[in-house]
Amino acid sequence: MVTPRAAGFSMPAEWAPHAGCWMIWPERPDNWRLGAKPAQAAFAAVAAAIARTEPVTMLVSAVQFANARAHLPEAVRVVEMSTNDAWARDVGPSFLRGPHGALGGVEWPFNAWGGLQGGLYFPWDKDDQVAGKILELERARRFRAPYVLEGGAIHVDGEGTALAVEQCVLNANRNPHASRADMEQMLMDYLGVERVIWLACGVPEDETDGHVDNLACFVRPGIVLLSWCENPADAHYEVSRAAEARLLAARDARGRKLKVARIPMPTPLFMRDDEAAGIDPTPTGMRRAAGGRLAASYVNFYIANGAIIAPSFDVPTDETARAVLESLFSDREVIMLPGREILLGGGDIHCITQQQPAL
Repeated sequence: MVTPRAAGFSMPAEWAPHAGCWMIWPERPDNWRLGAKPAQAAFAAVAAAIARTEPVTMLVSAVQFANARAHLPEAVRVVEMSTNDAWARDVGPSFLRGPHGALGGVEWPFNAWGGLQGGLYFPWDKDDQVAGKILELERARRFRAPYVLEGGAIHVDGEGTALAVEQCVLNANRNPHASRADMEQMLMDYLGVERVIWLACGVPEDETDGHVDNLACFVRPGIVLLSWCENPADAHYEVSRAAEARLLAARDARGRKLKVARIPMPTPLFMRDDEAAGIDPTPTGMRRAAGGRLAASYVNFYIANGAIIAPSFDVPTDETARAVLESLFSDREVIMLPGREILLGGGDIHCITQQQPAL
């Protein structure tokens, strides 16, 4: 089997120009409260903001097609596709650029973040087909990876370096028989990178087992933005310091020492009684309970053409986070949108979007 790297493909950085963005319309009532109406409004707001700067495609079930079309701007393309939930980052392809302007993408085998050993729902077969269907629509070259992974588990700088979290990528509920060397080789072969920088743990209470896109991301080559906690009583206090220590000790694929920028962790957020009451539990679906800590992070933003689409949570840390993002992305407009309804489902703006690079 020819790997992307052998075929001359690699994953560009998220800030490289985009041909567009892919999203999936939320609807499952065991994850999204009140029949997903609040979440649909939040997804529509994100889609509208991104569509100001690049084309957006929303994947929608047949049942929800008319509803989605009615609530989305005309500029957003609506395409019918079957899915199990709405996490385009994790189930969509990680797009690649190849020789002579070729478009490719990685299909990561998907098992709902842990399969039968801690996964969040069953079945997940429709989600596992999404990446291949998108690549088919785009007539892109398809590369099916050999191990389970999600798109939110990796982040690249476009110059040969990837970030990943051991807690997630090396978790036995993904690939019980794969070694660290196996996973690192796969990341190099399928992302076209030369170096993987491993962080130990992700944001506490992150039900993905610690996706890197909730913890840290490259904002340009050589600079990583890290979710930072100043409260010693918070579990993220040690996580953020351990991550910073590893980042500062590392060198990227070009031999550069990394610089770390800090962005505050949001004021702690918890699921309210009324939010939990609006969820319809199912035997093989999500488990949601009032009082549960929400894994909120300002790092979970989308870099669009000319804009940063970031979550806000109506808490004191919002304005500090905005100032950090504006200082790091002075060439882009920072648009902060309410992220709580998305967060209640287990992720945020980066998790529900997937960029397609321009060629």
